[in-house]
Amino acid sequence: MDKHSTGGIGDKVSLPLAPLLACLGFRVPMVSGRGLGITGGTLDKLDSIPGFKTLLPAGKIVEQVQKVGCVICGQTDRMVPADKKIYALRDVSGTVPSIPLITASILSKKLAESLDALVLDVKFGCAAFMQTRTDARKLAKAMVALGNECGVNTRAVLTDMNTPLGRAAGNWLEVKESVACLDPSVLPASRWQGKSSQFCRQDASSTFADLRSLVLDCAAHLLVQTRKAKTLAAARKQAEDCLNSGAPRKKWDEMLVAQGADLGAFNKKLALDTTAPVIIELKAEKPGFVAKCDARIIGEVIRDLGGGRLTKDSAINYDVGVDQIAKPGERVEKSERLCRVHATDSVQTKSAIARLKTAFEISTKQPGKTPLVAEVI
Repeated sequence: MDKHSTGGIGDKVSLPLAPLLACLGFRVPMVSGRGLGITGGTLDKLDSIPGFKTLLPAGKIVEQVQKVGCVICGQTDRMVPADKKIYALRDVSGTVPSIPLITASILSKKLAESLDALVLDVKFGCAAFMQTRTDARKLAKAMVALGNECGVNTRAVLTDMNTPLGRAAGNWLEVKESVACLDPSVLPASRWQGKSSQFCRQDASSTFADLRSLVLDCAAHLLVQTRKAKTLAAARKQAEDCLNSGAPRKKWDEMLVAQGADLGAFNKKLALDTTAPVIIELKAEKPGFVAKCDARIIGEVIRDLGGGRLTKDSAINYDVGVDQIAKPGERVEKSERLCRVHATDSVQTKSAIARLKTAFEISTKQPGKTPLVAEVI
């Protein structure tokens, strides 16, 4: 089985989900893509890992899925070749937003994996491809219908992408947070020092509760879809117990080694607070509650720092990004950190900080909580 997301800011769910699913007894041939524009690509994140290979021959993909239980890689030249040609035509013919063509593009790659079950994360909001929940629902229904008609048990979750997912956005920073989701103990204590509840070291997993929640949701749906659990509540408990066991973190390392990663170099890099030359904090100018954290602005800033692509051929800086992001509903005091910027030089940081100020709104009243998962189809 597999999971697919329509993309967003800080959307790193695939990274911890694949080893979790493998530990739950599934086989996960996860064929992923690269980012374009402000949305990050799973393969770009994995490319930040020393030695990790995302381009594998078909035989190696099959072998690794059978031996390790999971793989995250790109499509081969012979895998769904028509999709690449059609996508190029869509770009120049102004049909990129076409729901039937989006459906065909996504499902063609997933159906090539010979899946039994598929869960789709269809995002809506200011930083999503589908800006409104109505449009996201249309796309989700089209993909679910086609997947089921093709013999794959398919369902979709509609999730909010007005705010970044997790606390980090940017390729390497998202890898670090993904590992922390699998094993919170890898995070240095210094990261959690501060007054805000989101940096409380006593429960590091609550720091990226939305990420962890969505990972568990996707796993739970697949357990129900494959009749390994009778109810979502039971399935979620099963997935959570597995995640807490530490086995998925070991499986993550196993997957990395199988795909050529240098585990020693990876762990050394993981221990660093930053791999970017310059780091600076954006601080709150007044006390109050975070009322808004605009994912689109944050995504645009990361792209312009070099962490995203303006064209398919753009080079990526894997070390830049934004982390320790304060989320809507949280209390901050004056001069308290709203986020940190990782950049290549001080000129970049000044520009980024100026733009990031517009991404956050501080209110005297605590805003109502917006559910991450709005609907299941």
